[in-house]
Amino acid sequence: MRLLKKLITVGLMVSILLSLAGCGKDENVIKIGHKNYTEARILGNMFSIMIENQTSYETTLTELGGTSVCFEALKSEDIHLYPEYTGTGYSVVLKQNTLKDPEEVYNYCQEQYNEQYNITWLKPLGFNNTYTMTVRRDMAEELNLKTISDLVKHAPNLVIGAEMEFLERSDGLPGLKEVYGIDSFKEEKGMDIGLTYAALKEGKIDVNDAYGTDGRIKKLDLVSLEDDKQFFPPYYSAPLVNEAFMANYPEAVDALNMLDNQFTDEEMQALNLLVDEGADPKQVAEDILREKGLIQ
Repeated sequence: MRLLKKLITVGLMVSILLSLAGCGKDENVIKIGHKNYTEARILGNMFSIMIENQTSYETTLTELGGTSVCFEALKSEDIHLYPEYTGTGYSVVLKQNTLKDPEEVYNYCQEQYNEQYNITWLKPLGFNNTYTMTVRRDMAEELNLKTISDLVKHAPNLVIGAEMEFLERSDGLPGLKEVYGIDSFKEEKGMDIGLTYAALKEGKIDVNDAYGTDGRIKKLDLVSLEDDKQFFPPYYSAPLVNEAFMANYPEAVDALNMLDNQFTDEEMQALNLLVDEGADPKQVAEDILREKGLIQ
């Protein structure tokens, strides 16, 4: 019953959001969705700009929410595509946790999404936005922290701040504690990801979960601890598109595949930081695409 209520809620959210966005049935309009954080907004705009620059189609862009909302919208063809991460597809949607090699994870996702959902992963953009654990530099130096294994013996004295989803997901804290043999932290605080950075810098928490391409890691001079047991799966981003898009918009498929392997982790960190500090995601996306010669 709880699952049914959740699916109904997700469906209603998608319908309301797309209705507000004015998405219709115009075949000349490609409907793009994205999640509700900085990097997703940049990627959604990149996809829109590439399609409108390289084809005669127009696009609509709708901020939807989390993985479930975007995936349900794609399956129901309320949108044609959205940016997704292979690690999310592999662990959250397909419920797998064995593979760690980026190409093997991508190929597995491609095969299973094709078979189960008639959904296709286009070519990855090149950067890996995997989870990472970060700490303040002064604490890293004081405790000689370089890897997550180094963190284990100190965990009972440390406060971790993380997204609620990270505290609950199998590819988040529960799995991390099991693989690294961490019994417990002093305290585990569920927080908005953005708030964890300020709390970490102010000493209110000692360690947070972070996205590898988050520009605040560099800005705040945080230390990203090496995942020396390779717990976190690779999170390479790629356009996730449905059957209707593949069948009806081959020129748009070609346009999006021009983004193949175009971006490094460091480049995405820099782009995310620009937007986090107030730049417009569309302008940031347009500037980097022009700089790389992908649009005129």
